Amino acid sequence: MSRRTSDSSPQGGTQQSAHDRAQTAPHPDDPRKPDSPDDVPKPGWKYTARKAFREFQHDQATDLAAALTYWGVLAIAPTLLALVSILGLFSDGAQTVRSVVEFAERLGMPPDSLQLVEELITNLTSQQGAGLSFVIGLLLAIWSASGYVTAFSRAMNRVYEIDEGRPFYKLRPVLYAVTLVMLVLVAIIVAALVLSGPVAEAVGETIGLGSTAVTVWNIAKWPVIVVLVALVIAVLYYWTPNVRQPKFRWISVGSFVAILVWALATAGFAIYLVVSGGESYQAYGVFAGVIIFLLWLWLTNNALLFGAEVDAELERTRELVAGIEAEETIQLPPRDTKASVKKQEKHEEDVEKGRELRLTAGRSDGSDHDSDDRSDDTTDRHGRSDTRRSRRAD
Repeated sequence: MSRRTSDSSPQGGTQQSAHDRAQTAPHPDDPRKPDSPDDVPKPGWKYTARKAFREFQHDQATDLAAALTYWGVLAIAPTLLALVSILGLFSDGAQTVRSVVEFAERLGMPPDSLQLVEELITNLTSQQGAGLSFVIGLLLAIWSASGYVTAFSRAMNRVYEIDEGRPFYKLRPVLYAVTLVMLVLVAIIVAALVLSGPVAEAVGETIGLGSTAVTVWNIAKWPVIVVLVALVIAVLYYWTPNVRQPKFRWISVGSFVAILVWALATAGFAIYLVVSGGESYQAYGVFAGVIIFLLWLWLTNNALLFGAEVDAELERTRELVAGIEAEETIQLPPRDTKASVKKQEKHEEDVEKGRELRLTAGRSDGSDHDSDDRSDDTTDRHGRSDTRRSRRAD
């Protein structure tokens, strides 16, 4: 049997099975690689930038971003439930709802969409109970919200040119843990945005600073929020793909690029809406706010995927500078290969069954006698054809 090792394309990198990658990839922290981005030569940076753009197109990242947007929309309700549940541990539930709605209003959310969000959050919080029911509700919310993380994991495997090798019983706990960490970090970010004013004022009065504490926090919270957002992206980039990456960094070049691209895209989109007056979306009526939100979410996922491409291509550049053969495939070892091996065995089984079907022409008996008869018939037909051609030549 032949082993299918990769699917290559002249337009981009080579997709390699986790089993084959495990045989060739060096340690992720191979000492030959440049240790920091400063050690990468200038030609390497040019190669990284060019390759990131090309791989973004080759991987059809805009389509992946659309899929992530779909899963993100499905995860909105359970994510809101989880966030409100987590925030409710530290503040009054009604106050949390009011703060979230006021924050959305300050962001300029249309009144119809604002009312929809308020009703959704209110219904979610009103259905929560205490004790066991609260825990069960939170676990169900995490399970539902993990759909986005699962889709992001598949996208990251394409970025790193590898198939999924982690079996279900290993993969799912990791993705659930990533989802929980993300929800906690996002809850902290939301709390810093919508609940920090009263808290800062109370702390200021306690230590005798008064309104000064609020002023200081209103300035200092933005760097803190940027750091937390970078940490969310770092967790996604590090744990979701089936590759053992170099040591964990709370912020990478790719995450920095993702935040920068997202900020520029968001600002550009907002300017476009202001300049155009939203005329192109007025035809959608009450759905205009939803359409605008979907476009913004799609831009966000594009920024995340482009940042991932930058990190992946920078890793390829580090390997090339170290003399590792990575021009075709990024040489990072897989986290696991069990699922990849099973998938390969099933593929080879299907190939063998298909070959048998072709050789027997669909006959159920598949006897050698029939094969010999067909071979004789073929020879006879060829012989008659040769005779006819010889006669015409004469």
